Amino acid sequence: MITEQDDESSASLDGSSYQLHDLDSIEFLPSLVEIDLTANRLNKLDSRISNLSHLKKLSLRQNLFDDAGVQPLSSWTSISALEELVLRDNQLKSIPDVSIFETLLVFDVSFNEISSMSGLSKASNTLKELYVSKNEVTKIEEIEHFSELQIRELGSNRLRVMENLQNLTKLQELWLGRNRIKSINLCGLKCIKKLSLQSNRLTSMKGLEEYTALEELYLSHNGIAKMEGLSRLANLRVLDVSSNKLAAIEDIEKLTCLEDLWFNDYQLASLDGIAEAVSGSREKLTTIYLEHNLCQIAI
Repeated sequence: MITEQDDESSASLDGSSYQLHDLDSIEFLPSLVEIDLTANRLNKLDSRISNLSHLKKLSLRQNLFDDAGVQPLSSWTSISALEELVLRDNQLKSIPDVSIFETLLVFDVSFNEISSMSGLSKASNTLKELYVSKNEVTKIEEIEHFSELQIRELGSNRLRVMENLQNLTKLQELWLGRNRIKSINLCGLKCIKKLSLQSNRLTSMKGLEEYTALEELYLSHNGIAKMEGLSRLANLRVLDVSSNKLAAIEDIEKLTCLEDLWFNDYQLASLDGIAEAVSGSREKLTTIYLEHNLCQIAI
């Protein structure tokens, strides 16, 4: 049953998971603040949504919208105060024009068929969260004006270079797993707290030394041969270096905040030296993952 909630502060409509082909059977309250139409069969926008002047959140996730299907959004001035727009898991081939939404905070176009970030330059500089994962993007571009951005997700694309990040001075999370990146370049982002570069083509950890705000670092499934540049990352809590080409756990003795260490899928034959390697984090360390190592037999 499609549900609507209405009170003085917020009105919402939950029309998710009904396999709807259209919205003809739905009544839209003028006071609606949030609409969730996730997991339907929609490919066209209902023009009645354009009149909902109080709307702040609109989710069209997991539908059948193509570029033409979402194009009307660019001219719906009555909903220009929208703060969250989710177009995840549709059939988009390009970034839609969202310039009309001057206070947009969250924009999600992940799991589409987008090959270029062209068009993002029109998006509001108020944006705090941007999700473009699982597309076909080859270059990081048109993001220089996002000075308020805090979360940036670009995993599962075709990126080869970390670039054009220098103006994202408030960025705290950067997710770039499953790309083709060969070297780390954070472009001076000193506020970064979470970094994921899993399943890329890294052969070295160089480039991390000065990013001392890092709390979570995910580098598994690369070709890294040596643990280095980690000793200055005093705030690091989670370190995942599984499935690389490492022969020893090293350069983490001074990491007093470390809680989780992932070091599985190696040929580590002995536990000798591990106690010394994690000596600085004994008070905080809760878990060490050593699965699929030769030493696993002796644990």
